[in-house]
Amino acid sequence: MDGAASRRARRLCLALTMLAAPAGADPVASTPVPATAAAPSTTTATPSPDVVTIADRVRTAGDNAGQAYVIIDKRNARAFAYAADGSLRGTAPVLLGLARGDINPPGIGERPLSAIGPADRVTAAGRYVAQLGNDLGKNDILWVDYAASLSLHRVITGKPSDQRQRRLMSPSPDDNRISYGCINVPADFFDRVVRPLFLGTVGIVYILPEQRDLRDVFPSLP
Repeated sequence: MDGAASRRARRLCLALTMLAAPAGADPVASTPVPATAAAPSTTTATPSPDVVTIADRVRTAGDNAGQAYVIIDKRNARAFAYAADGSLRGTAPVLLGLARGDINPPGIGERPLSAIGPADRVTAAGRYVAQLGNDLGKNDILWVDYAASLSLHRVITGKPSDQRQRRLMSPSPDDNRISYGCINVPADFFDRVVRPLFLGTVGIVYILPEQRDLRDVFPSLP
């Protein structure tokens, strides 16, 4: 396997959080289709002050460039998905990287899983241009930061000891830290909300910091 193929395989492994896979896949753009509204999630939650602040600033500044966007609130382990016009389309709990932190360790996207220790399993804060891509042509995922192997995908339940579904549905955000950095969401939320919003286009993912200041992470927002 050449270097590029090896890197793709590692990215895929991270996206699937340790499910075995023989090869990787590049992110792909879906064929453009007319915009359709995603069905609102049946899961509701009150946005935190930081989520409200960023959502308001995005609408005011037009920072989403006319695209749908998702705000990830790491402190409360929740995702809030918005249509291009700023209307909230749904919210759901998320699973995040095991380690708390806002900055990717150096070279994280190039490392094999065996070289990513618990302290390096971070979901880095920032603004990302995201697009749907395919996992081996079978499962679609949302690539958030391809170079850093960061994606948002349906919750992976293949390793029973991780208890990911239980962690996802528990009322506390404290047990939602389990992944190598990727963002796990309920399958229904991905299928009914995230996928329709990003189908045929790119969008924005804002991952809020848990240690740094909002203005340090999003200096372009008013």
